[in-house]
Amino acid sequence: MKTRLPMLCLSTVWAVPAIAAQPAKAPSARTAPAPVVKCDRECLRGAITAYLHALVTHDVSKLPLSEKVRITEDSIEKTIDKVGLVRSVTKLRGYRQDFLDEREGIAGADVVIEENGAPALLVVRLKVEDDKITELETVATRSRTEGALFNIDGVQSTTAAMNYAPKKSQLDSREEMIRIAMLYPAGLEAESLVKVDAPFTPNAYRLENGEVMAGPECTRNEGCKNIKTQPLTNGNRGKIERRVAAVDERMGIVWLRLAWGGDRPPREGTTQRTQLVVWESFKIYDGQIHAVEAFMKNVPVGVGSGWPQLNLPQ
Repeated sequence: MKTRLPMLCLSTVWAVPAIAAQPAKAPSARTAPAPVVKCDRECLRGAITAYLHALVTHDVSKLPLSEKVRITEDSIEKTIDKVGLVRSVTKLRGYRQDFLDEREGIAGADVVIEENGAPALLVVRLKVEDDKITELETVATRSRTEGALFNIDGVQSTTAAMNYAPKKSQLDSREEMIRIAMLYPAGLEAESLVKVDAPFTPNAYRLENGEVMAGPECTRNEGCKNIKTQPLTNGNRGKIERRVAAVDERMGIVWLRLAWGGDRPPREGTTQRTQLVVWESFKIYDGQIHAVEAFMKNVPVGVGSGWPQLNLPQ
């Protein structure tokens, strides 16, 4: 039997709440076929836990890195010893939302960390092959200037909507989930989610860097209370860069990396043109989008993602 990646049980690491087992049901026509996997959900979750533990203890020596591992921090390729987070992270807060793609061997997470008491929003994506980490990508947002929005109070804990475990009969196929999620960037380009008929539920919401930007609890303006009909005409987004970062088929989550706005003039008070990079998670089941949550960051134009080969053709 192969040795699995270590699962660490530490008080500083957030644990995903247990989900009550659902009674067995006959598979429906929409249920995605069970993938053949080498690194299952707990293996992938353990890989994220191991990496976060390495950050907070400033010790990467026990990480099961492949000899050919590729690592980027804020889009810049580095070796593990040059990753700044290894030296800067001092604490893991209570927020951690995982995205576990067993079919592709990919584990991702949105995490709130601290660097000497200052909170930051951290995106982690890693790939596991033959029990080794072969890809490791991190992006950290440390302020409102970097993130456009930065409401730490809004990410004290993960949401019930994202952690709801759909029944197998509610799950759509992987391909259908991706198709539905892709209607969102298509709607942004069309400046209307109505035009693309994105299938949002009446109570669907959008949470960005902890700020409620759309949905019934949005208080920014009256138009923001309905995510589908919310006006989208002020973005000057241009063509949107798309990447499917992970698909959590068991939990009904599609995780996209989107980027846009590189042709916009510099934001007020700055001289640097930036592109908004958004790691957007979509809760999808029963053929509908129930929630959208995102960590995002403004990055200088020209920096790119560090992983252009993973982007979808435009």
